[in-house]
Amino acid sequence: MGISSRRELAELLGGVGLFARCTRRERATIARHMETAHFGAETTLIEEGEEGDAFFLILEGSAVVLRGTREVAVVRAGAYFGELALLDGATRSATVRTTEPATVAVLGARMFRNLLREFPELTLQLLAGVAAELRRTRDDLDGVIVPGAASG
Repeated sequence: MGISSRRELAELLGGVGLFARCTRRERATIARHMETAHFGAETTLIEEGEEGDAFFLILEGSAVVLRGTREVAVVRAGAYFGELALLDGATRSATVRTTEPATVAVLGARMFRNLLREFPELTLQLLAGVAAELRRTRDDLDGVIVPGAASG
């Protein structure tokens, strides 16, 4: 990946909730520590039920998201998954399999922890990003709840 590609990757990280509050410089640092991998069609990137150990950002290509045998989404360039695995390592809630050749940027949990030790100021930005995602989810759920239904 060349300099301009790393710059583009840093910009794409700005659209990831976890990294959205990081400065451009912090996202550039994270991007420098991500690995790029190329996968063929029908490659399983993550498997439902496995321990989470990495974050993935699709740079080119597409993938299908499966829960059990049910297809729940198709994701394309710019889509990401596994960001919570960087924080808690919980088991994967879905399987993600490429549907065509794909290029993916990957940040492993071990490298992520190393970055936090090396750049402790990242921690506050990441917490702010998680808080923003929680607020957005809460607001989305508020729109789903029928007004007055809970006051029974």
